[in-house]
Amino acid sequence: MHISTNSPARSAVVFGASGQIGAALLQRLLAAGWQVHAVSRQARQDTAALQWLQGDLDNPPPLPARPDVVFSCGPLDAFARWYQRHALVGVRVIAFSSTSVLVKHTSPDPAERDLAVRLASAEHAVFAHARDQQADATILRPTLVWGAGMDRSLSRIAALARHWGWFVLPRSAQGARQPVHVDDLAAAALAVLDCRAAHGQNYALAGGQVLSYWQMVQRVLLALPRRPRLLPVPDWLFRALVVLARRSGLLHGFGSAVQARMAQDLVFDIEPARRDFGYAPRGFSPTPAELGLTQ
Repeated sequence: MHISTNSPARSAVVFGASGQIGAALLQRLLAAGWQVHAVSRQARQDTAALQWLQGDLDNPPPLPARPDVVFSCGPLDAFARWYQRHALVGVRVIAFSSTSVLVKHTSPDPAERDLAVRLASAEHAVFAHARDQQADATILRPTLVWGAGMDRSLSRIAALARHWGWFVLPRSAQGARQPVHVDDLAAAALAVLDCRAAHGQNYALAGGQVLSYWQMVQRVLLALPRRPRLLPVPDWLFRALVVLARRSGLLHGFGSAVQARMAQDLVFDIEPARRDFGYAPRGFSPTPAELGLTQ
């Protein structure tokens, strides 16, 4: 992937800087010599090139008058509300959304459908306000992020498997997946910065390898020191085990819609990102640290 070299005089505001994507982006910005203003709810220590601003999108701290770029690495709906309240004429905007906007709008789960609606509305609002501000905006839609140990999917699987020594999956969990490394997302955010073809566009950002859900979980377990066993069970038994685990407080946030998607192919076209800004994501081969585990 081509990453432009940047002058130390360029400045960026990063929302969601303490999250998994934001943290990876900060590392790349600082390595490239940027002056960075990062927003965080908690006070943090400044460095020569990094100023931490305490606040959030609903109660933001004072920001630089006119940064070169604003990155949004947190909840897109909150960023869209903030962006619409501020005049940032000509300021480049790069915001992360999610492929959930594409796959959850028909979910049987009302909360998931609501998420898809909010993401779609936020994307529209960002593009509309950017046009009003004579600014260029790009929206990036990652899927199944891994690499920082902060995700709620693959790292959660790793933690449960290490705790139990085994992990259960329904036999139907064969839907295709493309887990994407967080640093590839950070690299993409910098690559689109000076890419004129990316102005006013959204891009699906998936990983460089397509795996079945089963294969993906196998690779998670292979990364763990004691190699937990992967146990296939009939779908009806898996549903019963999930109900039991939820009632006993061992499992949270795992509904029927999540289980149904295990059998669905969730594959996204990354060719536009390859063509426009040289996106070249890695395959899925996690280490314990990338799954949030220590030896």
